[in-house]
Order: sequence, then C-alpha cells, then structure tokens
Amino acid sequence: MQNWREVLIAPDTPILKAIEIIDKGAAKIALVADKEKSLLGTVTDGDIRRGILNGIAMDDAVSRVMNPHPFTARSEERQETILAIMKLKRLQQIPILDQSGHITGIELLENLVQGDIRDNWVVVMVGGLGTRLHPLTQNYPKPLLKVGSKPLLETILENFMEYGFRRFYFSVNYKSELIEEYFGDGSRWGVDIRYVSESRRLGTAGALSLLPEKPRLPLVVMNGDLLTKVNFAQLVGFHRSHNAQATMCVREYDFQVPYGVVVVDGHKLTGIKEKPVQHFFVNAGIYVLEPEVLELIPPNEFFDMPTLFNKLIELQCETTVFPLREYWIDIGRMDDYERANLEYDEIFSPAGLADV
Repeated sequence: MQNWREVLIAPDTPILKAIEIIDKGAAKIALVADKEKSLLGTVTDGDIRRGILNGIAMDDAVSRVMNPHPFTARSEERQETILAIMKLKRLQQIPILDQSGHITGIELLENLVQGDIRDNWVVVMVGGLGTRLHPLTQNYPKPLLKVGSKPLLETILENFMEYGFRRFYFSVNYKSELIEEYFGDGSRWGVDIRYVSESRRLGTAGALSLLPEKPRLPLVVMNGDLLTKVNFAQLVGFHRSHNAQATMCVREYDFQVPYGVVVVDGHKLTGIKEKPVQHFFVNAGIYVLEPEVLELIPPNEFFDMPTLFNKLIELQCETTVFPLREYWIDIGRMDDYERANLEYDEIFSPAGLADV
C-alpha cells in the first residue's frame, strides 16, 4: 500500500478521529506510531467496537483501544510468506516493519488474493405485513415502499453488493408475488436471488429452516425493514475473528428516567440520582450464523432469533455482539418512514455520510 502514511496516528489521537481515518482509508486500519514511525499498536474497526461495548468515549485517546501487540511482517519477507501468515491468522491487513521496528508499509489481503466476491449467503426477511404502516402497505409489501428514489429492499440489496455479496434468499409471505415480480432472479443487478416462501409466519429464525440446502460459509440474516450503512464485510470478519457460532448486531439505546431515582439500603435513604440516564444495547435485527447453527431450528415452526440465541447460550456456544456505530433505522412506524425519506439523500447518495 503506497499511501500508508495517511493512516499513521499518534497515541493521543481521539478515537473519533481514528474512526474517520479508518473509514476513509482503503486499509481500514490505523497505525499508532511515535515520531520516529516506530509501531506502537494498531486500531481496527473491531477494536473500536469492543471499546464501545466497554463504555469508552469517542473523545478518549486511541491508545485506550489500540492493539499493542499486533501481528507484523518484515519488509524482507516474500509476499507468499506474508499471505500465508495472513490466511493463518485471518488478517485483512498487516503492518510491514524493517529490522528496527519502523513502519515501511501495510500489506492488504485483498491485494494479495484475486477477486472480491463473497460466497456467503444473505437471507433477508421480507414477509411481514407492515400493519403499522397502513394505509401504505395495504396494496404493497413494506420492502417495496420507496425510500428516497427506490424501494427499501433495493437499497438493502445494493448495500450488500457494495461489499461483494452476490447470493441472496428473500423470505417472502405477504404480497410475495409483487416482490418476485420486481426483483426476479436478480440478473438485473448481476446477482442471484432465490425465494423461500412462508405459508405461515415462522419468525426471524424459523424461516431459515426452509432453505433448500445447508450453506458452507457463515450466513448473514437481516430484517427487511432496516436501512443501515454498516460495513457487512467488517461484520463477517468480526464474526470469524471471534470464532463465534452466532453474532448479533446491537445498537446503543439511552433512556432517561424522568424522575429523581432514590437509592435505599433497607429503610435508609443513601442517595438521590436526579433523572439518571440508563444505557442499554438493543437487538439491531442483523445476524451472522455458522451453518451448523441452522440444525437447532425446528422445521416449519415459529422460532425467532432471540429464542435461537438463548438456545445457543444455554448450550454454551460462542455468541458475540457487533455494536453498530453506523447509520441505522428500523422503518416500523410512519414517523420512521418519514424520517428515512428525509435522511435518504444525505446518507445513501454517493456523497452521503458513511456514519451518523
């Protein structure tokens, strides 16, 4: 990578600035270095998301979330050796150092291997009735409602295509013929679209039992009433790097108690917290599942994702959360739909913002 100097940052750089550098650069990494360009650590999207889960603020120094012991390669090593290291360690990037530990470059996995097409399947749940959006959904299914200049589901499709995904399953029910008529087999977009039809509501996980065959790679599942700018490639990479059986995307949700909260110990008043703000992580409706997880889903029965994740936790399987810091909106109500239309051009136009 020739412009690696653009991703050099000092250890006291605010995390928010590091995010800007990571998102803008092709390497999707920032290198934390001293004034002599000696490597102190690396910061990736995953490091920042883990920091968010630990409550670290965006104006904190990047040294609080950096990896101080990253894998590195030497500048004299052959590309074949570097590629083997990256595949073994599942690395997307690796800093290149000279014998003194000074940075001389970055090697990117995508530059060492051919092609950027992902073989992971994507399942989009688009069978809902959309009753909260009546009268708009009386004649059209929610995924075909226009947000901005095109149907909601078309924007979802194009977002996945941006990150190399090409094979899709749409789980349909309500007004399914209209969805199939619009999208067909996907050839208009250069992708493969297939359909699984729910004769009755099966829930966000139950519909996966209708897949005609078992996938070979991690499967991405998404509710079809969401708009987001999440990097789906980073999501799958995060899932694999944690050796997870299932990953759930989550959003931060703040709730302010409108009263003074009284702290008591038995009958004794020990304090008063005036209108405290409670912080939660909530389910964002996007998941990555290993193929074997599908075996836990009963055929042709209602089964939702929270039930599946609770089952995995009960079995002590590795489950992880991927905190979203990108734009995300659930178009469930009329005011959500109106807001999405107002924000669409700014967020999803070529000049739009990646993060909000």
